[in-house]
Parts: sequence; C-alpha cells; structure tokens
Amino acid sequence: MVPVVLDNLVTGNRFALRYGPFHEGSIADVSLVGRIVAEYRIESAILFAGHAYVGESTVHPRKYFSNNVSGSLGFLEALLDTGVRKLVFSSSCSIYGGSSQSPNNENCPMDPLSPYAETKLFLEKVLRWYDSAYAFRSVCLRYFNASGADPEGELGELHDPETHLIPLAIYAALGGTPLQIFGSDYPTPDGTAIRDYVHVSDLAAAHVLALKKLLTGSPSDRINLGSGAGSSALEVVRMVERVSGRSVPLQLGPRREGDASVLIADAAKAHRILAWTPRYSTLECIVGTAWRWHIKDRPV
Repeated sequence: MVPVVLDNLVTGNRFALRYGPFHEGSIADVSLVGRIVAEYRIESAILFAGHAYVGESTVHPRKYFSNNVSGSLGFLEALLDTGVRKLVFSSSCSIYGGSSQSPNNENCPMDPLSPYAETKLFLEKVLRWYDSAYAFRSVCLRYFNASGADPEGELGELHDPETHLIPLAIYAALGGTPLQIFGSDYPTPDGTAIRDYVHVSDLAAAHVLALKKLLTGSPSDRINLGSGAGSSALEVVRMVERVSGRSVPLQLGPRREGDASVLIADAAKAHRILAWTPRYSTLECIVGTAWRWHIKDRPV
C-alpha cells in the first residue's frame, strides 16, 4: 500500500512527508477529495485530521466543532459519493473522560470532559449510523497518549504550540521554560494525573493492521490502543531526568479543565482482533526515542 496524503499543513509539518504523493488542501473540500480518489483509485482511507488540544477546545469550542465535526463530515460525504466504504478513524481515549473504571475497556461508559472529546465521540456515532445505512465500514482506534519518536531518528514531535508532557519536559531539561504540571491534587499516589503512554510506531503498526482487517472483509469495530500501564506526570519527569542525565525544572499549577485523573487502556481487544502487541511502549523506550530525536539537528 502506498499512501496518498491530503493535509492543509495548518498544524502539520512538511518535513514529515516522506512517502507517496502529497496534496495540500482541506479534507472538507469535497471536489478535491473526489479528484484524489478518482486519480489514485482509492479504496480506503485513514482519517487523522483534526485539532487536538484539549485545553484550547474548552476555550474555543466553535473552532473544534467546525473543524473536527463539519470538516470530517465533508470528507465522509466525498468518500461516500466516490464509492469508498472503508475508513480507519483516529479516535481518542478522552471519550471515556471521568469514567470511574480503570483500566478502560471499549464498553466503559463515555463521559467526554471537553469539546475535543465530544468531537471524537460524535464522529464515532456518525460512523455507526453510516455503517448501518450505507455499509460504510470503519475501525475507530481510541488512542491513549501518543508519544515518542521514530526509533531510527527520522521523525518526532514538533508542535506549535507544544502541549505534550514529554517534549515539554525535554525542553525544560535542555534549558528551556520550566515545565508546568497541571494539577498536583488528583487522587493518585503522587497527586499528578496518570496516563497510558503508547509509542507512535506501535500506533502506526495498529493502523496498518486495522486497514488490512477492513480490506479483507472484517466488520466495523472500536478498539483501544494503549500499553496497559499508567505513568504519572511526575514519573514521566523522573524518566526524562534518568534518560537525559539532566534535571527538569518544574512548577506545579492548578488542574486544567477537561483533564481526567487517570486514563489507562485495557488493550486486550487490540491483541485479540488485530494481533497487535506494542513493541516500543515502555516509558523508558518512549522517553529515550523522544530524547534522541530532540537533541539531534532539527528538521527545517
């Protein structure tokens, strides 16, 4: 499979475009999507596009519903109109929100705590109805905390603004702004929020497996992607210090609206349905690959 990439590069990085043809534009541009499908005889798609800052979404929900919902609906319309009926969708563990169950399996109650999470859950519901009405089959992959960098050092996290804990901790270790930790009064052993960190290379492998399942006739599904282990924000900081050999200056601040105290994956279904087993998702490996990428020459 050779990927054909459509991205407006609003938050994407051109240096990350390594494989296959690239078209710059919006997924909501129905005519553009239609032309791409026809030109390359597209049979299936992966929908990654979307704004993804939880905190920002609580301040600017209009931006998130317009882009993540309206834009995605336009993309789905174009796929339907051109006969494409197979999609892998990048969903999120944030749809579980403040669920009291941990680890979270796919049948846990949904309790979105932010507009961002609401957009992900809404698209999952849309895809369920599209399957029922149009035989549009999809696999919704519910990421837990995507993190780390390419083990070979080619690609890594480079956001503007950066909001992810691991790169921010690395920046602080390298002499940048002290790390701000949001919330030190959660009901967790050290008071900071606990998350399940899963390596981007393991996530990429799961997408390929999910797409192959759809192409061989498997039904629609919703699947967690996580390591099954939780690490607190302070545990991540200590690992960055261990890997880098540097101290991480930090400040403890108030909780951020929309954040849950604990989110850990029950990934048994991914193992069972996709035969997926994470290879790089120990915290030491995740932080190690991120550190090596951040200290090398940056792409421009």
